[in-house]
Amino acid sequence: MWGKFMASIRLGYPVLFHMLDVAAVAGQLWDRFLTAPQRNLIAVGLGLEEAQARSVVMFWAGAHDVGKVSRFQECEPVAWARVSDALRSDTGRWRLLRHERASMHAMVQILAQFGYPCAGNASPAVRAAQIMGGHHGWFHQVDVQGAASAGRVAVELGGVAWQDLRFRYAAQIQYLTGATAVPSQVSAPAAVLIAGLVMVADQLASQPHEWMKQAFTPRFGAAQHYEDATGRGLSRAGRGWAARVVDTAELERIELPPANFSTVHAPLTRPNELQHSLMQGLDAAVAEHGSGIVFVADRTGAGKTVTALEAQAVFARHLGTRGVAFLQPSTTIADAMYDTLTAYVAAHRPARAPTSLAHSHSWVNPAYSDEALSHSGQITVDDYFTDRPDPTGRPDARVTVPDTFLRGSDRALLAQFTVATLDQAAMAVMPTRRSALRLLGLSGRTVVLDEAHAYSPYTLRLAQRLLHWLGALGCPVVVLSATLPDDLASSLTNAYLAGAGHPSTTISEHDAAPGYPGWVFTAARSATAVRIEDSVRLRHASQQRSTATLELHDVEHQPFGAGTRPVSTGERLARILDEAGPVAEHGGCASIHCDTVADSQDTYRYLRHALDGTDLRAGTDLLLAHARLPGHQLDPLMRFLRQRIGPSGHHRPQRLIVVTTSLLEMSLNIDLDHVISDLAALPRLLHRLGRLWRFEQTWQHRGSGRPKRPDWIRERGPHMSVLHPTEDGCTLLPERRSRGDSDFLLHRTAQLLRTGRTLTLPDDVPTLLTQASSPDTSEDAEDLTELYDAHQAHARSAILYADMQSVPPPERIASLADLHRRPTLPGKAPTRDGERAQRLLPCFQQPSGRLTLDRHGQLSLPPGPRLKGAEIRLLLNHVISVPAAWMSGPPGQDTPPPPTAWTTHPFLADLKLLADDPHQPRPSTFGSDALQMDPELGLVRTRTLP
Repeated sequence: MWGKFMASIRLGYPVLFHMLDVAAVAGQLWDRFLTAPQRNLIAVGLGLEEAQARSVVMFWAGAHDVGKVSRFQECEPVAWARVSDALRSDTGRWRLLRHERASMHAMVQILAQFGYPCAGNASPAVRAAQIMGGHHGWFHQVDVQGAASAGRVAVELGGVAWQDLRFRYAAQIQYLTGATAVPSQVSAPAAVLIAGLVMVADQLASQPHEWMKQAFTPRFGAAQHYEDATGRGLSRAGRGWAARVVDTAELERIELPPANFSTVHAPLTRPNELQHSLMQGLDAAVAEHGSGIVFVADRTGAGKTVTALEAQAVFARHLGTRGVAFLQPSTTIADAMYDTLTAYVAAHRPARAPTSLAHSHSWVNPAYSDEALSHSGQITVDDYFTDRPDPTGRPDARVTVPDTFLRGSDRALLAQFTVATLDQAAMAVMPTRRSALRLLGLSGRTVVLDEAHAYSPYTLRLAQRLLHWLGALGCPVVVLSATLPDDLASSLTNAYLAGAGHPSTTISEHDAAPGYPGWVFTAARSATAVRIEDSVRLRHASQQRSTATLELHDVEHQPFGAGTRPVSTGERLARILDEAGPVAEHGGCASIHCDTVADSQDTYRYLRHALDGTDLRAGTDLLLAHARLPGHQLDPLMRFLRQRIGPSGHHRPQRLIVVTTSLLEMSLNIDLDHVISDLAALPRLLHRLGRLWRFEQTWQHRGSGRPKRPDWIRERGPHMSVLHPTEDGCTLLPERRSRGDSDFLLHRTAQLLRTGRTLTLPDDVPTLLTQASSPDTSEDAEDLTELYDAHQAHARSAILYADMQSVPPPERIASLADLHRRPTLPGKAPTRDGERAQRLLPCFQQPSGRLTLDRHGQLSLPPGPRLKGAEIRLLLNHVISVPAAWMSGPPGQDTPPPPTAWTTHPFLADLKLLADDPHQPRPSTFGSDALQMDPELGLVRTRTLP
């Protein structure tokens, strides 16, 4: 009976040996990948001792492919010809089922014969069979009285000889793994972790370069094969095959060597008051109460990331968790955090500690080598593995670069240290393929939800469901925010506590507000709250205190356009020039935050024209940064900004103006002398304000060598100008604007800033956030009741939609199939509300018809069929994501298709080409949308119809 087959060389591998391989790998993963809390949760969830639970998990992992002992064998004619005449004559009226579903149906009856209770959806036999049937990522419904009944199995999966062979295979695996104990239950959290472990074990054992080695190694029966796989027959110093496989995948959890605070958080020399308070207070609280959720609220630039890293160290020390997963709101912020986390891990000097980056563009990050890109093009990401080293020795020689196995978007979450966008984690609580693997990867370490305020009501609802599951899995969580409303802290804490098993009646009475600035820890087991002492909080606030002026300017919002029209006094662009002109003349570093990409392109075009006679050089001193720039332009630009206006202050430019959107407002550690912003919701403005004179206090203590701000900037002090679109003195929002903030939030923010105000940070933040979230009811205030009601209605609608898209909480799981009632693929999961994205590759069609990435025809699109890693990276670095609606209209030109070989590559298959004429460039039209790639402005979109 074959389980793996290589048709090109007619090499088959026995299904029993493959199942024993998976069982052996599962045992290694139990010992070396799972953390102590995960092993305990599984054992308790099965009602067994840990040693018994280990054997049972190995047995279930091994028996996952019993369903291949069926008509599946006919799929390979060469292998089918080797099946005995007795079996070939006993097929009866069998039919072809997917082998994972066949495994599930067959194992229900076999487990019942082994003594497993088999009554109901949550019975051990049914859930164990669903785990085995779910090893390819989907949980299926088990109909014990129907398709999984003994009569149907006997008809559909072969006669008595086939039934007997499946039973003997399962019994052999049970015997060799020592899984004689029968679970009294299978809880939903335990089932999800076991299913994830089975998926990983199967993927590792299914790597062609691994099972083919096994196939060429002579064996004298199942027992010897299993001994060699587990290493039982070897000396203590020997290593079995399964151990070597796990070694290569680098999944073993390690404990970071101890290191001083100043070493791992350089250039900091000691913790601030809040960090010191948490390091001491959380240490005692976790020692007494166990796992839980921590909220940290502090002003921007005060070191919340450092606080989170110290919190995960406390959890690791007391709970046995290993590692951390930082969840970020955007890919740009995730890239910046990846640099921070790799530096932190490397500072401990571990022998090896892979750090992964998981988001939709992570393969473009230079931390990843080209090797996996080049070979993964021939098959899907989920099925691809390689053991070929990078021929250059870089960057695979770095201790923080993950092995190829860890580089799939779901498997990347298995690395001990991970930075991901929240989307990647949200798919763990959506009916996506291998959602259990994602939950397995997230649990067992500290999960950090960064910039918690930055999400829409829809995404926050998904985050609540994620926290609910993490609470059920006993996973410690840290939530960070500079503008965290108390009601948001309460809703996230309540979701976590509900997952930990607390009834809603007691949850509603819990006070989760951390204070501002401050921190609060809520224990999962007892819901006990431990928080920063008031005296320490006030002392920290005093040490971090600063003032800044926010000034509101009424402007008329008029685009500049492609021409050179005169700009009138009172226009938005005129005010921007008034604010940016002194920077161009006298120096300084300023940012201009525009509401939309189109506004940023228009503003850049105007400043380039208006400042043409000054020393400011477009592309050097005047920069444009937005999301519709290709990666080969945007990524170096963001890295340049982090280096030149980052905390070191070295090589700070004399003058710099960055025209941007929202890219620079969160988690980018940069310092600006002056900030200009379009009107935005108050929390967003506070984050932009957080880049203003960000390192002033740090630089003051440096003494010699500290960066010097221009005299006119220092005389003016920290100042942020907010552009208020008006007509006749009333707020008039542009028709084409970003939908990130509701009309109510924008109008209310304009109300609060109407007279201009000097803010004292962090003291004024809580009051401002409270005022910004509700309408002003005073008689002389603009009536915003209607806008507020619409704002609330939209939030309720988004929450309802998120509930429809997410999986049920664990306590509402009857059948494991409830996790995949509406299955979807990860690439199509609605992790954000709004329009779906389409990936676009701008290129040029030369007169000969050849497609190139550059106008001069030097970089041809690689046709394949074998694509090199460098070629794929080059392509991905030119890709831009746009709303799919922009290209949904009928094309007004002939659009060439991508090369055929791209359709089989997981990172190229969905690309659409935007081909331009290199000699007569013109926009490509799709219905009413016209798109064109500008080498300086990025992708420009215009509307051909009103």
